Amino acid sequence: MPEEKYLICEDSMEGVFTGIYDAYAFREGHEHLHIQIGEEENLRLFASYLYITPDLVKTRKVAETIQKRLGTDVYMSICRALSTEDAGKGQAVYRTVVDGITNGSGRRVLENSMNPYVDTVFRLSRCAANEIHRLMEFIRFQELKQGILYSRIGAKCNVVSFLMPHFADRLPLENFIIYDEKRELYGVHPAGKEWYLVSGMERKTEDELLMSEKEEAYQELFTMFCQTIAIKDRKNLKLQQQMLPLRFQEYMVEFVKK
Repeated sequence: MPEEKYLICEDSMEGVFTGIYDAYAFREGHEHLHIQIGEEENLRLFASYLYITPDLVKTRKVAETIQKRLGTDVYMSICRALSTEDAGKGQAVYRTVVDGITNGSGRRVLENSMNPYVDTVFRLSRCAANEIHRLMEFIRFQELKQGILYSRIGAKCNVVSFLMPHFADRLPLENFIIYDEKRELYGVHPAGKEWYLVSGMERKTEDELLMSEKEEAYQELFTMFCQTIAIKDRKNLKLQQQMLPLRFQEYMVEFVKK
């Protein structure tokens, strides 16, 4: 009986894609290979563990193969699934790729809902897509004294890289930052240039995040506007929280109490 092998990858697209590349490179079939995000507390008996170092060349090759063989839609669904915090996402993505490329499902692989791994990728991708859609609507920028537009979020999924192209397209001539405080990740867009991600940077101090006088005035007007148009007799907090969960409201100026 072949030995079970667990490929330990970091929690990133680069980590998982490198793991997929190495899994195919073994040429041992796929039934006894597993891609795992991070280490487990209890190791399995009669199994070997291999630690995978992210490799950009391998990542690019896997990404290009997925897009060529399975299509851009499937590739984006896989990327969204990997942005979630589900512990089993690495194995689910790996076996979905195997189903699509090796087993011949091709561009219709995500229609194979009878495969539990494919179903997991579909479900995780939909969860991330909902998070992205909501944040595109609920993100609030504030103008800092330095003239930079700054937004703070606390997303369930690691979706800053999905949000940046949306706002870069709409604010091409603005300097803006989207900060995911949960992951300490900054999406930075210099005016008229390409956006990029920065991690490991020290969190901005309160002095650096002071709003401009114009921003303070507009925030006060906007908050007053939201309170004025509300119809008290039709107030329905349950419905409001269903459409706009509380976890988003703490980052929105119209709900922040001053």
